[in-house]
Amino acid sequence: MPDRRKHRGPHPEDGRLFSPEVLPRLRAAASDLAWLLSRGYAPDSSLKLVGDRYALVARQRTAVARSVCSDAAAQARAAKEVSPASVAGEALWVDGYNVLTTLEAALAGGVVLAAYDGTFRDMASMHGSFRKVAETLPALNILGRVIAPMRPGRCLWLLDRPVSNSGRLRAVMEQMAERGGWSWQVELVADPDAVLAGAPCIVATADSALLDRCRRWVNLARRAVEHWAPEAWVIECIERFDPEWAQRPRRP
Repeated sequence: MPDRRKHRGPHPEDGRLFSPEVLPRLRAAASDLAWLLSRGYAPDSSLKLVGDRYALVARQRTAVARSVCSDAAAQARAAKEVSPASVAGEALWVDGYNVLTTLEAALAGGVVLAAYDGTFRDMASMHGSFRKVAETLPALNILGRVIAPMRPGRCLWLLDRPVSNSGRLRAVMEQMAERGGWSWQVELVADPDAVLAGAPCIVATADSALLDRCRRWVNLARRAVEHWAPEAWVIECIERFDPEWAQRPRRP
């Protein structure tokens, strides 16, 4: 069935699945999952254990899983995070769809997850096709306004070549960059994750696998949402990692 969405907003059931009454259960599940992952338990079996324990449906389990990582992973990611001021004069490579869809979701009223590692993530995932929605152009405009004051020496956006409509999105981005005076370059590559993981520069992403592999990263999507989408529906299943209390006991 073709994708006919005009917005990247909430799932029809999200109001019920992430209601204020449900959040304490999600937070308990996230805390338990973090405890298990921090002690070396397998992610899939740990998620099933806590999901069953707290009677979470699939979408709630996805939210918990995307919000949580081990203490060690969160600490390692925090050590590599740089401030926006550190981008000045440096090359900045952007995980295009990862950053863009999170901000689109925030603008459309979709669920945005405030994760343990400090990133903001949306609930969506790419499945071979990108559809321009009502929030695409506003999101790109916001990202241009957020990136420009960072004054990167070079800003390279990477989009997945196998994802349909990537070429069209690149053309739109190049036109907007020209009008906005932003020194953007947009490239289509077969596997942006592989390129970004080995990038010798600062990376803008919230992808957990990339955060574990990259050298340095900046929290671009979170900064954009916090400064330009203050009414976004941000759900915090677990408090942001803090090294000072990372070792305190958490119930299993």
